[in-house]
Amino acid sequence: MSVDKIALDDSRISHCEAVLNGQRYHYILGIPEHQAFSATIFLIHGWPDLSYGWRYQIPFLIQQNMRVVVPDMMGYGRTVSGPQDAPQSPPADLHLYSIKRAADDIAELAKQLGAPEIILGGHDWGGAVVYRTAQWYPKLVTHLFSICTPYTAPSRQFISLKQMVDGPLPQFGYQIQLSEPGLENDLKAYDQIRRFLQAVYGGRSERGRSCFRPDIGLDFEAMKTIGTAPSLSGQELNHYTSEYMRHGLHGPLNWYRTRLINFEDDLKLGTKMVKQPVLFITGKLDEVLKPAMSTGMENFIPQLRKEEVETGHWALTEAPAEVNKCIGSWLKEIVCKSSVKL
Repeated sequence: MSVDKIALDDSRISHCEAVLNGQRYHYILGIPEHQAFSATIFLIHGWPDLSYGWRYQIPFLIQQNMRVVVPDMMGYGRTVSGPQDAPQSPPADLHLYSIKRAADDIAELAKQLGAPEIILGGHDWGGAVVYRTAQWYPKLVTHLFSICTPYTAPSRQFISLKQMVDGPLPQFGYQIQLSEPGLENDLKAYDQIRRFLQAVYGGRSERGRSCFRPDIGLDFEAMKTIGTAPSLSGQELNHYTSEYMRHGLHGPLNWYRTRLINFEDDLKLGTKMVKQPVLFITGKLDEVLKPAMSTGMENFIPQLRKEEVETGHWALTEAPAEVNKCIGSWLKEIVCKSSVKL
């Protein structure tokens, strides 16, 4: 079934900029044609995505009478306009890439847009961001949904990435490769960035070998003969590659270098609960954020609805009709009943 999606030059959206807590952000803005809207919804992407990763959800949510706000997150796409502005760390503070900083920037953008309350949606890292934003700003966030990313409650004990990989989550081994400094230096040229994106978005070698394995990360040997990425069309791959060529991989990879910072921020949070209504949509075939990881979420989220779609990690683009159906039902049955007026 064909699903409507925004084009790169779509007249239904605007490309906007805002300075949020000292950093310049780019965001997509979509407003119903009649200019009136019943709610404001922010969509937060993950790694290695862009605001355009929500291309199938933006027109759907506009049709639901929503004002849709979709930022390129810190270090991605057009959020910084040139190499001289990119927050390189060091010397820039790595806190710029923390979840708490993302929450603060979302709150500031909502303020600038005159939205005292918002709905939040996230995917991948964006899912982690929306949970914590709801906890840091409970009066701002009225409802939230997460695609693929289960809720992880704040812990009083720090667990390193290596401990996690050696223990319960061996499929997070790729994060060790991503957090190391060498990768961003090895992937700088256009063709290198293009192959990297093809690998992460499901491209295989000519012998059918996966070019990105959750347990180890990028397989550079397999990438030499990589084929098409099933989650990105040719035009979309060109767009993603061009956007990543603006600043390289330094900013996006910094999100994997903030584990201790995020832990220290969690210690200040003071709650493990998410009190807002939450929709969690899991990808049944997700090899990284496996459905079993969501076990026990209901202990921390009293108003939790769980749904699942028959797809892998890139559910937003691989199964857009199913994802939109889940979101639409939740909006109608849960969100609209609460009479959100923004």
